[in-house]
Amino acid sequence: MKPSSDIARLLEIMAALRTPDTGCPWDLEQNFASIVPYTIEEAYEVADAVERGDLADLKDELGDLLLQVVFHARMAEEQGAFAFPDVVEAITRKLIRRHPHIFGSAKDLSPAEVKSLWDSIKREEKQERRAAREKMGLEPEAHEAGFLGGIPATLPALTRAQKLTAKAAKVGFDWPDPVQVIDKIHEELEEVKEASSSGERDRIEDEIGDLLFSVTNLARHFGIDPEHALRRTNAKFERRFGAVEQALKTQGRSLEEASLEEMESLWVQAKHAEREPGASS
Repeated sequence: MKPSSDIARLLEIMAALRTPDTGCPWDLEQNFASIVPYTIEEAYEVADAVERGDLADLKDELGDLLLQVVFHARMAEEQGAFAFPDVVEAITRKLIRRHPHIFGSAKDLSPAEVKSLWDSIKREEKQERRAAREKMGLEPEAHEAGFLGGIPATLPALTRAQKLTAKAAKVGFDWPDPVQVIDKIHEELEEVKEASSSGERDRIEDEIGDLLFSVTNLARHFGIDPEHALRRTNAKFERRFGAVEQALKTQGRSLEEASLEEMESLWVQAKHAEREPGASS
């Protein structure tokens, strides 16, 4: 079997890997639940390639992510639920329906009007899904209940917090001024301090959670993705810590041999070096 740019070849390969007796033992023992962690990991690797601006890597990572879609679709086909063409049909139908200003009669809409229309159509789709489940005698999906329903619990916590506050803000449950959110952060930080003196782990965890939630809310007020902001800081920490390690290495010393004060001094030097003209921040 030769590689090909035709999606049909990928589907053939996946089918071969999942064929009993002749397929791959690892692929055959997988199920939806066991594959999910890989699906999430591949999505993050796509994001990483984009952030690094590595288009060659992005091509490979998109292929890995596509494989996950094909894998899930193949397992569903084996159960008689749906197949890959049904996945394609579902997303094309959704895109056409959600863009009536492109494929329908709604024309000359502003970006704000497009966003409002998109949200309206999503609400209609949500109601239709609920009606279809009721018609089939199925219970309403728990994650769809209430105004805040529909935000997957499996999202990264920072992303989910951002979406929860954004959705609540649509009905006016929000601070109008970011300064009020900053005041809330100071309040939550004081509560963390109080909880830390109690030594009660659950209480400390609750207060730290409240603090993180408030910081995420502040990021939303400034139109900043908290996940992206934290990834940037993670990368910054790695760079500067790597510079500390390299500086010690040039002295013939290891991290374990340096004092905290020495490492802090080298950290400050790395920080200043990054802020010089032409350096990354």
